[in-house]
Amino acid sequence: MTRLLVLALSVLAVLPAGATVTEFVLDNGMKVLVKEDHRAPVVVSQVWYKVGSSYEHDGITGVSHALEHMMFKGTKKYPDGEFSRIIAENGGNENAFTGHDYTAYFQTLEKSRLPISLELEADRMRNLTLPPEEFRREIEVVKEERRWRTEDRPEAFLYETAMATAFQTSPYRQPIVGWMADLENMTVDDLRAWYGRWYAPNNATLVVAGDVDPDTVHALAKKHFGRLKRGKVTLPAARPEVEQNGLKEVVLKRPAEVPYLVMAWKVPALKTALEEGGPEEWEPFALEVLAGILDGGSSARFATRLVRGSEVAAAVSASYQIAARLDTVFVVDATPGQGVDVAQLEAAVRKEIEDVKENPVSPEELERVKAQVISSDVYERDSVFYQAMKLGMFETVGLPWQLAEEYVDRVRAVTAEQVQAVARKYFRDERLTVARLDPLPMDRSAPPRRPPPSPHGDLH
Repeated sequence: MTRLLVLALSVLAVLPAGATVTEFVLDNGMKVLVKEDHRAPVVVSQVWYKVGSSYEHDGITGVSHALEHMMFKGTKKYPDGEFSRIIAENGGNENAFTGHDYTAYFQTLEKSRLPISLELEADRMRNLTLPPEEFRREIEVVKEERRWRTEDRPEAFLYETAMATAFQTSPYRQPIVGWMADLENMTVDDLRAWYGRWYAPNNATLVVAGDVDPDTVHALAKKHFGRLKRGKVTLPAARPEVEQNGLKEVVLKRPAEVPYLVMAWKVPALKTALEEGGPEEWEPFALEVLAGILDGGSSARFATRLVRGSEVAAAVSASYQIAARLDTVFVVDATPGQGVDVAQLEAAVRKEIEDVKENPVSPEELERVKAQVISSDVYERDSVFYQAMKLGMFETVGLPWQLAEEYVDRVRAVTAEQVQAVARKYFRDERLTVARLDPLPMDRSAPPRRPPPSPHGDLH
């Protein structure tokens, strides 16, 4: 047993073994999850809505994120700025984030202030005013955010291009912030319709974690959210990704300092693996372990072989999102080392992938990755916020929240043979999109763009 695993298990032993999750469903269909953690007098409150960029259609991309910004612009009872002022006045902090499959709002407060948080969230769930003049100002902030986060950053722009190329029919091809043309043409009526369609108690989950009593939380949820009427929530038509029949490649020419590479293989998410006719449900956990084998710290294969070993890469990473509503991608992105071109870097990445396909990973590598997963889970459980976030994310993408609690055990059960099996099954050119950034000269005279002047909507 490695030193890291011993440390992780010893820390795990002193965490509250009796920490439980209690579930309630209000009469209007709103789900409430409560996770007790009595180590500090702190409470985190999160409201998760089952709507994000993957629910959008052409012409209104970015509307979920734009609405997230406007959720801080006031109701009749609490005008613009009052929500944030009240939370700050009570010693708390708050923000929000939008993803492909969800929009979430959260506050962290001293435990006795929980009623304040729930009252404010319940009020803006149904009573947002959406003033046209505020929308006109805020949509400019969103457009500037898009410029600053994506259009002025060649690596981010290449990633966006890679996703739009990899996914042909899946809504995951759409950027969370939206396409600029859609933002230019968006109206406050688009947001009003979106808000009326999706912001309802029966399309939301309240997650409360911290030094709380479940029955007290249930009573507060009934008091503040229970009076809200159900909405007529109709899911958008399914837009499954069509089968890919060959390698996709795209080259982007854009002013940049250095070349960049994105490789994305289509893989299942945990939700699609659990569906009838889907792949084996252990496969997403094996993909999680594979990401750790390749890019799990300084002793992982990419770091030891490509960055420090051959020095073919200045930086390289692997990522996989297990909690997604639809089939997703396993992404490798990398910057070549000094004097190395993108073609050489791509060949080196492919060599590492082939090695995993041809040879089972060693017991030592498998143990290292599992130890990292356990230690990461320990530190996440040390954060009340991340305890709540994992529950909310799983529940909102359509997974049983219990799977969030079983995550470590599922990863522990992964074998070397299973890692090799998913590599062989999914890491084929018929599932691959390769995007390459070919740098153009930079304009040194242009002043750097400043970040958008909004405290909200920056966490997606």
